[in-house]
Amino acid sequence: MTRGIVIAGLAGGSGKSVVSVGLTAALAESGWVVVPFKKGPDYIDAGWMKLAAGRQCYNLDPFLMTEESIQQSFLKHSSGADFVVLEGNRGLYDGVNADGGYSTAELALSLRLPVLLVVNCTKTTRTVAAMVLGCMKLDKRIKICGVVLNQIATKRHQAVVTEAVEKYTGLPVLGAIPRMKRDIFPMRHLGVTPHQEYEGSEDAMALLAETAAANLDLDRITGLMVQLDEWSPVESNVLPEKKLRIGLLMDAAFQFYYSENLEALELAGADLISINALEEKELPALDGLYIGGGFPETSAGKLAANVSFRDSVKAAADSGLPIYAECGGLIYLGSSIKIDGEEFSLTGVFPVRFGMSKKPQAHGYSIFEVSKNNPFYEVGTEVKGHEFRYSVILEWLGESRNLALEMKRGVGFMDGRDGLCYKNVLALYTHVHALGTPEWATGFMKRCYELRTEREQQN
Repeated sequence: MTRGIVIAGLAGGSGKSVVSVGLTAALAESGWVVVPFKKGPDYIDAGWMKLAAGRQCYNLDPFLMTEESIQQSFLKHSSGADFVVLEGNRGLYDGVNADGGYSTAELALSLRLPVLLVVNCTKTTRTVAAMVLGCMKLDKRIKICGVVLNQIATKRHQAVVTEAVEKYTGLPVLGAIPRMKRDIFPMRHLGVTPHQEYEGSEDAMALLAETAAANLDLDRITGLMVQLDEWSPVESNVLPEKKLRIGLLMDAAFQFYYSENLEALELAGADLISINALEEKELPALDGLYIGGGFPETSAGKLAANVSFRDSVKAAADSGLPIYAECGGLIYLGSSIKIDGEEFSLTGVFPVRFGMSKKPQAHGYSIFEVSKNNPFYEVGTEVKGHEFRYSVILEWLGESRNLALEMKRGVGFMDGRDGLCYKNVLALYTHVHALGTPEWATGFMKRCYELRTEREQQN
């Protein structure tokens, strides 16, 4: 019997990640099988949830995915678990419009899950009850099952807020996280640092599990979780007989990969090969290469210093190897990146010099239409995705009219377009989700199979 719950907050920074990750880690340490989910297009929180559970975390996004694909993914990946913990994003009712479209609340309603509401109680007491009551009244279809107080200063502070919440809302207070002297999650940009880049991630995880076990009523929280429906597969997937070796750059610089994207490649016949661009000397023999996003700027020195590996990527692109690169992957395929006055050489597949801004250059959902021939997408295809970048284009020896993708929403690479092409390489700023864009995995793998077949026939 699998039971589940949504962890939501009043806003970003409410503490829902502390509660979500801590709860997941505490339950996993107690021997339960916990499957984590993250609402929205978030790689970093999902990475911490994966670390806490010791198993893959899956993203559910009503903007990128259909309701049917969300339901199937949720039930499929929850199957066999004891508990499911779904971390929301932003505030409970925050969406893309005033009606709260694509919000955490809508997702909880669609999945018929109760909501555990996390409230930042900094410099407030009875007003917390008013905020919780407002969330209860705004949409009575949402089942808020309890409250966790965060940033509690003293025992008296906790007692006053608890009494107020329970008196005026009727909801139980199921935990209180004390104010800590330091952030458990190291912060950067608009969120936390990826655990792959944080040397203290294991210590942080142990502290989160300990904090949750000491300050959350785990028995009452799990008791309020609801039982999930059993998963009924829509169709059986038949794996191709011939497997292809598809490389993934997977290290501190490149770690933004949806679990569902990797599954989609495997279902299309990929044998995934993890590759460390910071340490390995060259690419192994491959049928295709997928370079996801990340923060190559934080590892620019190491990436530049690994000359032989950079050269092998450039040689692979020149030879026609299918390469799909997103955001950080796009940057890596450029000629260089300039950071604090110092320029670091990259692979040079594309003649682009990148720089870094202190402000986001693109942040949010995007939509593009394929307007020109490219290795993987058919012309006319419309794709929903998202962008998140601080990088800027300092110099590009190309013309935006030659870019393959026209942005219907979002920024793209330049002049409302995205998608740099070279032989069998497509590099773009937009991130896509395989369950929302099934054409992505099939198009990429189709090209890989075509070139593999051509090589075999030539030999």
